[in-house]
Amino acid sequence: MSASARAVESEGVALSEGAPGSPASESLAEQYARIAHAYEGRPIDAMLRGLDVLIAGFFLLVLSPIIALVSVAIRVLSGRPVLYRGERVGRAGRVFEMYKFRTLARDAETRLGPYLGPELTRRTEREVTAIGRALRATHLDEIPQLWNVLRGEMSMVGPRPIRPPFFAELCARVPQYWQRLVIRPGVTGFAQTRMTREESWADKLAHDMEYIADRSVRLYLRVLTATAWRVTLRILAGRGDRPAEA
Repeated sequence: MSASARAVESEGVALSEGAPGSPASESLAEQYARIAHAYEGRPIDAMLRGLDVLIAGFFLLVLSPIIALVSVAIRVLSGRPVLYRGERVGRAGRVFEMYKFRTLARDAETRLGPYLGPELTRRTEREVTAIGRALRATHLDEIPQLWNVLRGEMSMVGPRPIRPPFFAELCARVPQYWQRLVIRPGVTGFAQTRMTREESWADKLAHDMEYIADRSVRLYLRVLTATAWRVTLRILAGRGDRPAEA
C-alpha cells in the first residue's frame, strides 16, 4: 500500500484489524462505528459531492431517451423486472439498494450467491440474457446508478460497492478492507482504471486507499476521463466482457 494510502489514518480513520468478536446482531454500520475512530470529512468532499449531483443530474437528463428505450427493450425481450436491485455496503457501513438495468436471468443472484471471484465471473456468463449482453458490452446497464448518486448513496468515483455477505468475507481475508467505508462507493473507481481481473483483493484495496487518501477534483476528473476512454476502447475492440462484481 502506498504512503499516501497509509496517510488516511491521519484523518482519524485508522481501523482495528477487522471486526473480531462482532456480535452477530450488529449491522455493518454498527460494526464500523465500533471499530473506527470518529471520521471528519475534508472540505474537498463537499465539492466532490457537488460535482456528483451536477454530473449525475446532467447525464440522467441527456440519457433519458436511452433509458426509456432500454427499459422497453428489457420488458419486451426479457420480461420483468426491468431493474436489478441489489444490496450493497455504502459509506460507514450503511446498506443500500444499488440499481442497474437487469442483464441476468430472473433470480440469478440467488443461484450466484455462494460464489466469488473467477468462479462468480464464469457462472455469471451463463446467466446473461441476450439484451443483457448488449447492455453489458456498452455499459448501459450502469446508467441507473446515477440515481443512487443523486440520492447520496454513491459517488461518481469511489471504491466499487460490495454485497454485504462478501464484504464481511473480504474483511476476514483483508482486515484493512473496512477502510473503504470512509467515502461513498463509486460508479467507477481508481482501481477499475488500473487493475486487471487477475489482481488480488488486497491489490484492489491499495488502489482504492490511494484514491481515498489523495482525493481531489483533479483526481476525480482524471478517473472519470480514464474510465470513459477505457470503456470506449473496449467497445471499439468488441470486448464488452467484464468481471462479475461481488
